[in-house]
Amino acid sequence: MTRDVETYFLEGCGRCSLGGTPECKVHTWAKELELLRNIVLECGLTEECKWGQPCYTHQNHNVIMISAFKDSCIISFFKGALLNDPKKILISQGENVQGGRIIKFTHPNQILAIQDTLKEYIFEAVEIENAGLRIELKKTSDYPVPTELQQKFEENEAFKEAFYALTPGRQRGYLLHFAAPKQSKTRESRIEKCLPAIFNGKGMHD
Repeated sequence: MTRDVETYFLEGCGRCSLGGTPECKVHTWAKELELLRNIVLECGLTEECKWGQPCYTHQNHNVIMISAFKDSCIISFFKGALLNDPKKILISQGENVQGGRIIKFTHPNQILAIQDTLKEYIFEAVEIENAGLRIELKKTSDYPVPTELQQKFEENEAFKEAFYALTPGRQRGYLLHFAAPKQSKTRESRIEKCLPAIFNGKGMHD
């Protein structure tokens, strides 16, 4: 995985085999990423490389990331849910994302058209850090336990103990994964497939 920002812009994040090739997504959105980088740096944030991507911090707190995907590049606000967003340009990457918010771009002109607004949002994000504001995250106990999982707990006490011995983050990942399918049989199948990993204390992506 890439460990410095300059390497990121030259070769990509290093997470896949396309790194360092013309097909790398970073090269697809090179102009857009460079524009976003300059805008963020003009706002006085510190540039670092985290998770293989450019991350911008304020007093050692993560504020913003910029990233490249297949269909777009994005600027991501770690605590975007706390921003006022008067222009209604922030979106969530999924219904289960609690704090982060992003803005997608597919052309440099889209960035240039709202660069002043972006700076306003960035400065507000910095003020949020200065004020010590936090996202009120849902607790693991707030997530519903699917009926199929509850039945498995009742059938297998050892499995129940193994599940609740997992870290809260791993528990949440499984609860979301098990609850997603509409059909009961599919939920049951997902639980069965994950039994070995849960007994081994592993999460969805371990």
